Amino acid sequence: MKQISALFVLFILLFTSCNNGQSASSDDLNWNGNLEKAIEQAKKENKAVLVNFTGSDWCIWCKRLSAEVFDQKEFEEYAEKSLVLVMLDFPKDIAQTQEIKEYNNKLAQKYGIQGFPTILLINGNGQLVAQTGYQPGGAAKYVEHLKAYL
Repeated sequence: MKQISALFVLFILLFTSCNNGQSASSDDLNWNGNLEKAIEQAKKENKAVLVNFTGSDWCIWCKRLSAEVFDQKEFEEYAEKSLVLVMLDFPKDIAQTQEIKEYNNKLAQKYGIQGFPTILLINGNGQLVAQTGYQPGGAAKYVEHLKAYL
């Protein structure tokens, strides 16, 4: 009986760690919280800045964008070569300092953010290149979507 229980637990662990045929998930993205520093870095490295305005703990479309795009290997590889990433989060249940809340709100006002997720592409000179959001189709399609603007 103990062997059956142990096999059952092993089966559950293996089953829950599978990704159902999707690309391998990645947690290796380096999200910055400061847009000005990200623009400086992008200029030095000849990259664009991707700004993710998100409600990470409550916004369904934000969670989908993260799972389907940002957590995927294809996006990680593209971002590493071509993007400096900034996440400006507007959570409901995740604690933030007042300073972070004010900074994020200031940038949301500056760029006229009306909903989440909103993705901005900004060049190394600090100029807004594009505004987009969730796009269906997964990481590879999203990377092509971003490349069309850059």
